[in-house]
Amino acid sequence: MTRKPAKLRLGNGRVLEGWSFGYDGPATGEVVFSTSMVGYPESLTDPSFQGQILCVSYPLVGNYGTPDMSTGPDGLSLRAESERIHVRGLVIADYSENYSHWDAVESLGDWLKREHVPGISGIDTRALTRMIREEGVMPGEIVIDGCHSEEAACGRRENLPENLVAQVSCQEVLHYGKGPKRVVLVDCGVKHNILRCLVSRGVEVVRVPWDYDFTGMDYDGLFLSNGPGDPAVCTETIAHLRQALQGDRPVFGVCLGSQLMALAAGAKTFKLPYGHRSHNQPVRRVGTDRCYITSQNHGYAVDPTTLPADWEPFFVNLNDGTNEGIRHRSKPFFATQFHPEASGGPVDTEFLFDDFLSLL
Repeated sequence: MTRKPAKLRLGNGRVLEGWSFGYDGPATGEVVFSTSMVGYPESLTDPSFQGQILCVSYPLVGNYGTPDMSTGPDGLSLRAESERIHVRGLVIADYSENYSHWDAVESLGDWLKREHVPGISGIDTRALTRMIREEGVMPGEIVIDGCHSEEAACGRRENLPENLVAQVSCQEVLHYGKGPKRVVLVDCGVKHNILRCLVSRGVEVVRVPWDYDFTGMDYDGLFLSNGPGDPAVCTETIAHLRQALQGDRPVFGVCLGSQLMALAAGAKTFKLPYGHRSHNQPVRRVGTDRCYITSQNHGYAVDPTTLPADWEPFFVNLNDGTNEGIRHRSKPFFATQFHPEASGGPVDTEFLFDDFLSLL
């Protein structure tokens, strides 16, 4: 494979040089890092990465190729977390062109090329990760040799925050599974494994767009999915959720869903300096000594000091003390900032789906 020289231009003026692989074209986005060692097919297809250039801190990437990304009869991907790649670009240290895995059907580079996503290798990702930790996430662009930066930025230079949720949510009401109980899932960029976790437990799932007015629907429980970007731009979702919280039907939120629940309850959210993106984030259940290792992907968090009196923190992050979940003191409402469905990552907290369904 012939690789062209490529550059990663950062918002702080730094330029990192490497070699292109994947799609031979430019990309712009918010540069973030993940410390996950494996699971790049799941990470690249996670809608929560919409609008971002992902730096993977683990040095070797691509060695196990890419699995079959086709969908099953229910419309859910068998190996990925959505129907397509959502990152705008991929930054790694060492790309393994020669892959080996029993389930692989193509290389990482071929997959990126097919989905028009550029990659750049040969980058000191440890130095880049430390830079982001010290200065915070920042805009950046990948420029391939022969492509001017003006071309790279064409049509992609946004003024954040933008409504990234609207870009990844479904456009129509979708149905999954069968069962005696019905769960309405508000799709803000849902990972497919959340749908799998619900359907495998014998419930009917009705997936609705992020701004859909579900308040008049017949359901037993409400689920708020993960998703990208600033939760405050999802004003329609917050308004519908605020009305739902006036009732007593169970509500469970994950990641962005936790932030939306907090905003609907009257609390505030804020942007983290560099976010949590990994499979090894330790959290503790508030009021106990029970700790869990969790999978996470978010750039915003709930300010627990702004929670109303009838709400309380549910989990706390043991690395930086930020909020990792909230719950109502008397009603069946709770949410986690981490991903109990994992994929990739540990499944230590998947029991929360059982807790939710036991309330229906």
